[in-house]
Amino acid sequence: MNNMTMPQALVSWSGGKDSCLAMWRARQSGMAIRRLITALDETGESSRSHGVPPALIAAQAEALGAEMRFYETSWKNYEERFIATLHAAHADGMTHAVFGDIDLVPHREWEEKVCAKAGIAPVLPLWDEPRRKLVDEFLSLGFKAVVVCVNGNHLGEEFVGREFDDAFLADLPASVDACGENGEFHTFVYDGPGFAHPVAFRRDCKQSYASPPELRTATYYFQRLVAA
Repeated sequence: MNNMTMPQALVSWSGGKDSCLAMWRARQSGMAIRRLITALDETGESSRSHGVPPALIAAQAEALGAEMRFYETSWKNYEERFIATLHAAHADGMTHAVFGDIDLVPHREWEEKVCAKAGIAPVLPLWDEPRRKLVDEFLSLGFKAVVVCVNGNHLGEEFVGREFDDAFLADLPASVDACGENGEFHTFVYDGPGFAHPVAFRRDCKQSYASPPELRTATYYFQRLVAA
């Protein structure tokens, strides 16, 4: 099967471990991953949830051999902008959208809804598998990641900026999921299978952000990364 006869797909890309593992599995199953799509905040200076600069997200796409598409959005018009981005992908011949969600049903229902509006089929390669099993697979495959955001309601500032590895997992409180699937932390993947080369970066300062009540009040700690 050549590349053009394979299912043509995009990945809803956070730059973190779950979307990366989902992409890896999709490619292993025979999909051609043509495009990564990532939401940026209104300033265009960092990714919407993980706070990673677009230059590093673009460097991931280059290392993984995929085209990169960004879209700037607030939380208020996130769905509208996401659907528009899917429509553009469909117009360019993509028939599938890959997501890294594991078992949160409201997330899957939303993805099915927005994909239906764009005429694209959602694919969830990690769906309904044990969370710790997926973490162990990610690490055993040789992926490398750094923790770029933690929710202060679950983890202290000292956890942000650390490598996502066995030592990090061993230090997690029992109440914190190893996948961070409940929003406890987020990661940035910089090397592993499918990467032509590691993404070069360095750790900059740490910053905090207090979210408003409508977004479930919490203090988030970010490890700012810059291209090296």
